[in-house]
Order: sequence, then structure tokens, then C-alpha cells
Amino acid sequence: MVIYLTREYHMGNAAAAVIMLSWGALSNITPIFGAFLSDSYLGRFRTIAFATISCFVGLTLMWLTAMIPGAKPQPDSPATPHQMFLLFLALAFSSIGSAGVRPCSIPFGADQFTDGNTSDRERTLRVYFNCYYASVGLSFIFASTVVVYVQDRFGWKVGFAVPVALIVASASMFLAGSPMYVKVRSRGSTLTGFGRVVVAAVKNRNVDLEKLDLAFGYEQGSSEVFLMPSDKLRFLNRACIRRYAGEPRVCTVEQVEDLKSVIGVLPLWSAGIMVSLVMSQQFGPLQAEAMNRRLGGRFTIPAGSFSVFQLLTMTLLSACYDSYILPAVSKLSGRPARLTLKQRMGIGVLISTASTAVAALVEAKRRRTEENRMSALWLVPQYALVGLAEAFSVIGQVEFFYVALPRTMSSYAVALWTLGLGVSNLIGTALVKAVQAATARGGRPGWLATDLDEGHYDYYYWVLTAMGVVDFFYFLVCIWAYGEEVRKKPWEVEGEALVEEQSD
Repeated sequence: MVIYLTREYHMGNAAAAVIMLSWGALSNITPIFGAFLSDSYLGRFRTIAFATISCFVGLTLMWLTAMIPGAKPQPDSPATPHQMFLLFLALAFSSIGSAGVRPCSIPFGADQFTDGNTSDRERTLRVYFNCYYASVGLSFIFASTVVVYVQDRFGWKVGFAVPVALIVASASMFLAGSPMYVKVRSRGSTLTGFGRVVVAAVKNRNVDLEKLDLAFGYEQGSSEVFLMPSDKLRFLNRACIRRYAGEPRVCTVEQVEDLKSVIGVLPLWSAGIMVSLVMSQQFGPLQAEAMNRRLGGRFTIPAGSFSVFQLLTMTLLSACYDSYILPAVSKLSGRPARLTLKQRMGIGVLISTASTAVAALVEAKRRRTEENRMSALWLVPQYALVGLAEAFSVIGQVEFFYVALPRTMSSYAVALWTLGLGVSNLIGTALVKAVQAATARGGRPGWLATDLDEGHYDYYYWVLTAMGVVDFFYFLVCIWAYGEEVRKKPWEVEGEALVEEQSD
């Protein structure tokens, strides 16, 4: 898309990057609202169905910008307000579609695995998450190779028609399978319950928790297990106290613990934003255009297809992680090998930082090389490292959120990650503007100049590397503060100790 904007809408590199980052922010922030609608009102199936229609409208409008004469600027002419409106309308409908599809697709698939005991289901879900992202990677590989090649070879009219045809085919298959799906009903607004917890905690702020009667101290709701709130965020425990028997509208222990689990994951969520910022960089295709993209004698790799190396790395690692990599490591070490979800997230942060350092070194070398003489294959290592970071961090985050958040908030597991991606888009937009404004003073072209040789994109990558180093130490602090989550902490009632459930 960034190439479409620079070629057909005659935008500068920085302006095109800002539009794409802003669109990415909208597409990644809105899924939190899609998750709310899904879990509270519509259910996942209907949310996905409505969102798919919106995706179809957005892709069709984008296709029309290439098909209709006058829908995009004439050569050497700036875009008119009407042309920009049609472009933004297409992007907006696509974002609305993302709001429904992205947070609901993974948990909707997980809903289909309802049989088996707990350990079997956990193992099945772990494999499912990896397979899901492997399939997503394959779809992106197809988009970055076949679709981009069609766009490059046959033009934007044919190139944009391919996604329209694909969304029609996928929507038809999804709806055709409706009778076979397990459809979990929505359970009302969890967020409203969280608001009640906060209000009740403030209302009961003067209550001494140490003097509560164990028989009537905490509201249990419909739970068959007698639960006691954990000691984390102890102030919120006041929301579920029962000051007398039969007190109406008291929040339950489970509601309080659910809110604590959400608050508890937020620092770790924020630490993953830097990985998303690296993933959302828009300058790779522009670098590729300034390099030698010939492969062999006649074939030229499209500049927009280099992201396939990122996707291929992510897909291969996701597909092979449980089936081949872990068994091989276990065989070599002589003991079962398994990375915790937090370790996978931390490795992702480290690798993403390494990717920007490699990108800075490659760009510095490109600037010292005669124009279009340096092979674009030098970009492969940085793309591959981003793919590794995505495989470790993104899948780790989504699975961690899915496990740590309440069962009624399954759709928020993906929405939280996409929200982080959206925040990273906003940070990226602000960073691009700030860097260019600070470095383009006094008539200088700035680090992010339209002409890559006049700019210093390597300096920009070093800024990202420094931010990544700081983020890794912040992540370590968040891990230490999070500790081991205790979801349900039971009381000993009349000498009988109930089982305690924990997660990583």
C-alpha cells in the first residue's frame, strides 16, 4: 500500500508512512470494541459475519480507486479532497472489518475444542495457536508474493481485484459451515461488572478487611468453590465484602479476581508494544526499491514482496515449534524442553531489538554503495529476525492473555495484542514526525527524506534499537512485578483445604 500511495497518489515517503501507520492504528485499536460487542452482545459468529461484509466493502472501494477514471490523481497532479475521501473510506471499512475478525477468529476456533480433559485441551490449544499463526503466515506469504506480483505485473486494477475475489470465497466458506460450528453465547458486559467493582471498592474504602466474619465476609455468587480474594491489589477486595447477610448487589470474589487479572497483564502488554513498533515499520519496501532486486538473469523481486521472508520465518517456526523443535531440543538435552509464555515474550523483545540493529547496519552499508548496486537480499536478515520476534512474542502474548484473562473475555486476548499494535502505530507516527521535524531544520533534508540517499534511515533504526534495549529491561521489571498469578485462592473451611489453581 505504501508503494500505491507514493506512485499513484504522489505522496512523499514520510506522508505515505504516516497514513499507513494511522490506518494501522485504527485497524488495531478498533478490535477492542469488536471484542466488547462479541463477548457482551453479538457472539463471535455473528461478529465475524458482519465484519467480513465490512471487509468486502472496504476492498471493493479500494479496487474502485484503481478502476474508476478520476478516482485517483492524474500523473503529476495532487490528490483532490474527493479522491482522498474515497481512499480513506475504503481504509475505514477495512478497519471496521478488522475490528470484528481479528479478536474473534482465534477464540471462535478455540471454542470448537470442547472435548477432552483439561490437560488434553491445553495441549490441543497450544498446538492450535501455533497452527493458526502458521496458516495466517501462509496467507500473508500468498499476499506478499502472488498478489504483489500480480499488482506489479498486471497493474492495480487486476491486483486489487484478487483480494476482492478472495474475501468473497472465504466469506462463502465461513457461512456455509455455520450448522457445524460450536457457537458460545455472549454473557453480558464484563466491563460493566468491572465498573461495579471499582465503585464498590471506593464505597467500602473504610472497611477493615482484617475484621471480616469469614462466614459472611466475601460474596461467593454461584460458585461451587468457596473462594477468597488474593492479596494482590488488595484494595479491590473491599468490592466483594458482605457487611451483613442478604446485602443486595454485592460484587463476587470472581468478579474482583477477574478485574485483577486484567490489571495484572497490562504492564506486560505495554512491554510488548516495542515489538509491534518494529513489526509496523514501513520503510523496508522503499529501501528495496533503491537496491538491486534482480534474482538470476531475468526475475526481479517486487519491492513489496520482501516481507515474505518475515512471514516465512514466522510461519516455519510456528508450524515446527511443537512438532519438531521442542522434541529435538528435548532429545539433545535429555530432558523435556519447554519455554514458558513469559520467556517466549522476552525472547521476542530481544530479537526485535536485534532486527533494528541489523537494519541500521544494512542501511549504512547501502548508503556507502553505488546506487542500485547493492543486492536487496541484504534485507533478508532483518526481515527474518522480525519474523522470529513475531513468532516468539506475538504468539506468546496472545496465548498468555488467553490463559490469564477471564474465560468470559476470550476475545480480548487477541484484541489486547492488536490494541498494542495500534498504540505502536500511533507511537510510530509520532516518532516519524518528530524525527523528521527535528532533523529537517535549516534546509536539511532530514533523516527520513524522500530520497533515501539524502536521508539517514540508519540513524532512525539506531533510535529504535536504543528504545528496544530500554524496553527489554522494562519487560524484566514487569515480569518480576507480575510474579506467579493465582487465579483462585481458596479458604480452608472447617479444616478442608480446597485445590489452588495457578498458571505460568
